[in-house]
Amino acid sequence: MARRTAVTRLPLLQLEAATVLSGAGNGAALVVLPWIALELTGSAGSAGLLAAATAVPLLASSLVSGTVVDTLGRRRTSVVSDLMSAASVAAIPVVAHVAGLDMRWLIALAVLGAVFDPAGVTARETMLPAAAARAQWPLHRANGVHEAVWGVAFLLGPGVGGVLIAWVGAVSALWFTAGAFLVSAGLIAGMQVDDAGRPEEHHAPDGFWSGTRDGLRFVWRDHLLRALLITTAVLVSVYMPVEGVLLPVEFESQDQPGRLGLVVMAMSLGGIAGALGYGLIGRRWRRSAVYRASLVLTGVFLMVLAALPPFGVMLVASLLIGVAYGPIGPLVNIAMQTRSPEHMRGRVVGIITSAEYAAGPFGYLLVGAATERFGVQPTFLAIGATILLVALAALAVRPLGQLDDLPEPTDAAPDDEPTIGAKERSFEAALDLATSGPLPLVVPPRDPDRHASDDHDGHGSGGRT
Repeated sequence: MARRTAVTRLPLLQLEAATVLSGAGNGAALVVLPWIALELTGSAGSAGLLAAATAVPLLASSLVSGTVVDTLGRRRTSVVSDLMSAASVAAIPVVAHVAGLDMRWLIALAVLGAVFDPAGVTARETMLPAAAARAQWPLHRANGVHEAVWGVAFLLGPGVGGVLIAWVGAVSALWFTAGAFLVSAGLIAGMQVDDAGRPEEHHAPDGFWSGTRDGLRFVWRDHLLRALLITTAVLVSVYMPVEGVLLPVEFESQDQPGRLGLVVMAMSLGGIAGALGYGLIGRRWRRSAVYRASLVLTGVFLMVLAALPPFGVMLVASLLIGVAYGPIGPLVNIAMQTRSPEHMRGRVVGIITSAEYAAGPFGYLLVGAATERFGVQPTFLAIGATILLVALAALAVRPLGQLDDLPEPTDAAPDDEPTIGAKERSFEAALDLATSGPLPLVVPPRDPDRHASDDHDGHGSGGRT
């Protein structure tokens, strides 16, 4: 049983600050590394080669990242991941200064950095419930804020990377990325939450591959997690190419790169607003209704954008797409956090995350080929129709109803919890005291073999024991 600890928001602040820094560092690298490749070779193909070279190791490491977390411990994995990422990007300007940088060095160091990223992301994700418990924040609020913080990080990171390229040059800009990773590692190293250390020996996976297989088996046998895994993978495979393929092709043909930036920024800002909105008022509606409505509205607004209307309408539609899509991330997080046993949470998070990593490149290939053959608008309309079909199918997927059975926060605080005196009560503290309460963060561990027959009979635990 987790020990009783004092109420404090410090661990949650440390976790989200580390998320901003690590995410912004990766976001900056997404801009800086291709720029360096272009400077070295003058060929656009070199940037594509760099992306392709990092994709396969990224997919492989994401699949086993959860097993690493469940074996080494959450805090240690996050710290080591950030330190190795910092070392890999810092090595690029060092090599450039000492030996001279070429594409072989750049690809090798970029691959090294990409390999460690998924484990760090998974480790921070698995510590979120414990940090939320220390702050007495309900999970819907903590996950809404967490997803919004991710959005902010990847909104700021590429912009900061572009500014640094203009200010100090592309190679020197990587010192910012390395510094962001180092500060992130320091924040997590000082973070004190339950279950962040090395797991007990009897809970640790027997090995990386056997542990990963156990995680895959658990996710597949849990009807809710399996439904979310498939739905999320389909969504990512068709949603990401909108920003990465269709919109760039459309605005490049108009010679309007500024409009592309505004549309993508509107989507990002909408996503941040949607995630925060769910965190603030998500308790008022059933989770399954919010999830299904998010799918339907995303498809509807995407169809508006696919019609390629006047630019002002495109901006509004892009903002609304982000707002509609925003609650999906927090809802998937809550399901992962409450349906997985404590000792297996890293593997559950890592496996579902790896499906997203795999779905994105697959979608890029498929949509890219379709755009070449049929053009932007027909492909765009097909993507919108696909999301609408997924949304309509989700209305009939019964396991999604189990989102409503996940543990709910309560409003009353126990008698032995510390209270905030009138003289100490700021507006924020009073709001927390009024809206937060003890939260059953995880259900007791479920034995996949014992519960598989129950799930097949339609009587899965759904968060109940």
